[in-house]
Amino acid sequence: MQVEQSPYFEGFFKGLLPDTRLTVSEWADKKRVLPAKAAKEAGRWRTARTPYLKEIMDALSPSSPIEKVVFMKGAQVGGTECGNNWLGYVIDHTPGPMMYVLPTLELAKRTSKQRIAPMIEEMPDLKEKVKDPRSRDSGNTLMSKEFPNGVLIMTGANSAAGLRSMPARFLFMDEIDAYDDDVDGEGSPINLAIKRTATFSRNRKILMVSTPNIAETSKIEAAYDDSDKRRYLVPCNACDHYQPIVWSQIRFDDGDSSTTRFECIRCSHQHFEKDKPRMLANGYWQAEMEKSEKVAGFHLSSLYSPNGWYSWQNAVEDFLAAEKNPIQLKDWTNTVLGETWVEKGETVEHALLYQRREHYSVEVPWWVEVLTIGCDVQDDRIEFEVTGWGAGEESWSIDYVRLYGDLSRQPIWDALGEMFRKSYTRQDGIKMNVVQACIDSGGHFTDEVYAFCRKQGADWVIPIKGSSQAGKPIATFPKTRNKKGVYLTIIGTDTAKELIYQRYRILEPGAGYCHWPIKDCFDEDYFKQATAEEKIKKYKLGVPYFTWDAKSRRNEALDCRVYSLAAIRILQQHRGINLERLASSRPSPETPLDEEGQEETQKLGRPIRRSSKSSYLVLVQKHNQLKTVDFILKN
Repeated sequence: MQVEQSPYFEGFFKGLLPDTRLTVSEWADKKRVLPAKAAKEAGRWRTARTPYLKEIMDALSPSSPIEKVVFMKGAQVGGTECGNNWLGYVIDHTPGPMMYVLPTLELAKRTSKQRIAPMIEEMPDLKEKVKDPRSRDSGNTLMSKEFPNGVLIMTGANSAAGLRSMPARFLFMDEIDAYDDDVDGEGSPINLAIKRTATFSRNRKILMVSTPNIAETSKIEAAYDDSDKRRYLVPCNACDHYQPIVWSQIRFDDGDSSTTRFECIRCSHQHFEKDKPRMLANGYWQAEMEKSEKVAGFHLSSLYSPNGWYSWQNAVEDFLAAEKNPIQLKDWTNTVLGETWVEKGETVEHALLYQRREHYSVEVPWWVEVLTIGCDVQDDRIEFEVTGWGAGEESWSIDYVRLYGDLSRQPIWDALGEMFRKSYTRQDGIKMNVVQACIDSGGHFTDEVYAFCRKQGADWVIPIKGSSQAGKPIATFPKTRNKKGVYLTIIGTDTAKELIYQRYRILEPGAGYCHWPIKDCFDEDYFKQATAEEKIKKYKLGVPYFTWDAKSRRNEALDCRVYSLAAIRILQQHRGINLERLASSRPSPETPLDEEGQEETQKLGRPIRRSSKSSYLVLVQKHNQLKTVDFILKN
């Protein structure tokens, strides 16, 4: 006899069944919505669009035995959204304490506002769990998102306090190659963060994501090397041979990016961009190493980017634009190929730069838009270089001065102030003044340097202090003056020297190229000092790192160039100077001015008197295609 089952009993028996656990990719396909303000393609998430991400996401699911996922990648492959899918999955599906670590606190705040908050707002299930931040007891703040049975804490790798904030079952570390090697003297921020997961050692999940940087010191490469090193293989449309999409198999004819295609390594069949979706859909991950089952490593270049994001032709165009410039080529290698950059030279021969000196027909060449000073302070002398800067930070050395005297007495500082105020004549007749100066304050005359900066104008002459910490920004300009009344700025000397040496190797004028005049002050000794340091690999607690070492050679000229580079960065990042815009506002030197324009040039060519109340004054003259910019900052 058949007994009709009531709805009550049907619901009762369903309740006895175990919960259905979705994988991260299943959850994303079912629930994830990409907000218009934070995603390249707004709307419903589709794993089929980026099929290579499925295995990465599912490795973060509770059903997977994998404990740590390492993702070394290029740009435009969906890596960030992959991590955000996991973040939403934790909040909605497997709640627990989660920590999200970005390189800096500032970046963590920006990510919270621009990515995490819009994601929560777009998804009803997440919005219901993470209450409105305007509610007094919501637990939803900029750096903390509370939800039932869990919490998301966002912090920066530069904050030891943030990394110690709580135990975490889930740990998401993004762009780890931008992390400092040491945070507040407490060691590696990666190790500090991983220690937060020790309480959950049986069911923790760790995701490490980054674009790589320098070979042998790259944090993501080291983590990937300790994994099973998986590569995504795709089939040839002709012979069905499976292979990774690598740069060596990208072909193009005679520098023509429109001919770009991917060639099968076995049968040489040509694949074009239209073939990519089918290839990706039928691909699979293959491990190259047999290591711990708990650590899975994935490597993916931008050559896998789906149609409409970043094409093979885009990669070729970027390569052709970068191949003659070591700085741009390094960036292309890191962000497109997702590979570390191997330095080809540890130093630069001074004789090669000395031979590159050129004759300036005028004191300041036409293309210079801004003048800066980098000043080094020694026990018995002060040395400084005047540098001109144009579009793309192409530089022209203008003058190099050595001033000897007793630095404990005022006369040498008064003389230095007069020298800083000297005007220099550009090819079009304009009298140019130095618009920003940086001076070393880390020696034996710190108080004298501070007094000099205050007298000259605290926002015109900036005292600096060097830091050799890897990855430190070239110039970290403070928001306020210190107790001595100056804007003491920390300089990332290793970062600056890395960039300067890369620019030494640029062989053709253009962005980043360095010019020097045939002039007595730029003698062979200057170039020996400018190239005095070598990048040397050392080890600390078994971890390799690079440091710059002069090996007792004099290096004042290099220090002056570092400080002048810091000055132009301060102008661009904190004063609003745009070198490209200034350069585009003037015609080429072959374009003659009419009589009225020549008259205006002479008027604006008068020397500018600088009062101690002003930090700097830039006058850039333009008639017809020229215009005048008056940029004054007051103390």
